[in-house]
Amino acid sequence: MTADYLFIHAILITMRGNGVGILEDGAVAVTGNRISAVGATKEVLQDWSAHRVIDASGKVVMPGLIDAHIHTGDGLVRGVSQDLNNWMQHGLWPFEQELRKDVDAVCKGSLMNIVEALKAGTTTFCDFDTPMTQIVQNHVKVGTRARVAELISELPEENKTAVGELYTFDPAQGNRKFLRNLDLIQKWNDRENGRITCMLGPQGPDMCSKELLLEIQEAAFRLDTGIHMHVSQGDREINQMMKRYGKRSIPFLDEIGYLNHRLMAVHLTEATKEETQLLASKGAGMILCSGSIAIIDGIIPPAAEFLEVSDRLALGSDQAPGNNCNNMFNEMKFTAILNKCKFKDPSVFPAGKVLRMATIEAAKAIGLGNEIGSIDVGKKADLLMIDMTQPCLSPIILHPVRNVVPNLVYSAKGSEVELVMVDGNILIENFQVLTVDEKQVVRDAQAAVERVCKAAELPFSKIPESRLHRMMQNDEL
Repeated sequence: MTADYLFIHAILITMRGNGVGILEDGAVAVTGNRISAVGATKEVLQDWSAHRVIDASGKVVMPGLIDAHIHTGDGLVRGVSQDLNNWMQHGLWPFEQELRKDVDAVCKGSLMNIVEALKAGTTTFCDFDTPMTQIVQNHVKVGTRARVAELISELPEENKTAVGELYTFDPAQGNRKFLRNLDLIQKWNDRENGRITCMLGPQGPDMCSKELLLEIQEAAFRLDTGIHMHVSQGDREINQMMKRYGKRSIPFLDEIGYLNHRLMAVHLTEATKEETQLLASKGAGMILCSGSIAIIDGIIPPAAEFLEVSDRLALGSDQAPGNNCNNMFNEMKFTAILNKCKFKDPSVFPAGKVLRMATIEAAKAIGLGNEIGSIDVGKKADLLMIDMTQPCLSPIILHPVRNVVPNLVYSAKGSEVELVMVDGNILIENFQVLTVDEKQVVRDAQAAVERVCKAAELPFSKIPESRLHRMMQNDEL
């Protein structure tokens, strides 16, 4: 039989079974956009030839990484609001408000963000942003797999609610955003050979009325799609929920029927153990953004508590202004180290487990477990080839213990990703992006951010805490 591509002599990490499923001299055949054979190189070569054979000696071939929660539209404002107690209002808001007025800038930042993540091995993006009907076209252009949702909230365009006050809702604004999400689904769901799929995206239970949340829930059942939503993401949210409903977020969502397999609940930063395990027991998935939450809030979310009940836990990088990078190798390492510190136990969150959280368990959590996340015959051909001869990943030790997976989690930076394949198409080869001009993408983003920052300078200067932040960043203190 003849395949399109045949990877041979790889250290193959299949993610099959309950571990990482390593084959020390493995081969993978790809025909069209599917994996057509997996096994020992000697055995696969007995039955398969290919139009192109790739010798993967000294390389790892593994499933593509899944970023289960990312706002690519924030790519331009990386690093503007770090090291603050109130990251959003005192740092990000002046820039974010100006950025969102400039759709072209949002899209140029998104494209740069996607290229950044792709080069570090991310093949699937759960992109949660606005305006998604424009942003999704970046995924089409680059060739990535994307599971997209439009941010839906009823907050007014000019949200001037003081911290601690109950949000004022604008139902007309919420309805417009809901209709945009429905339009996104109609235009883009299951397009590009199935690479693009859509979900519904209420921004959070505190940012939508109960009536709108119920409308979104009904649409999710009717359209048979999932719901991507921030849940218990901060004390500000919990304060809003208690003021409005007299209930914390997760008990409220349970009461209105949101806790089920359709829900991808992001962060759970403020969730108690009991709330976390209630959500897990109802079949919802949890998306853990370790790097972002550590930098923004100095908090380690209750992932271990969730895992006591369910394995539907995935990792996400969140956004560039909160996390500074969108790199799933970074997220795996952060997740392992922070939880080892939290529990004062070096054996928790071992390397193989967090690698599963970025591959097969992530695929299950986002509803694509039958399509991606492991190297199995019939699954989509989303693959990475990683150069293990790079100094930070060397030497390769296979006996009497294997050091390959620990080194991928604790040593890799992402720059060792030599080849990326999505849906059977090679997007990166010899470390170079093939589908877009990377340098032009960066130049375009730089030009766009300069006009955004110029527009943000006056509103930024009016916030006393922001002025202090600028002095800190400019070494004036």
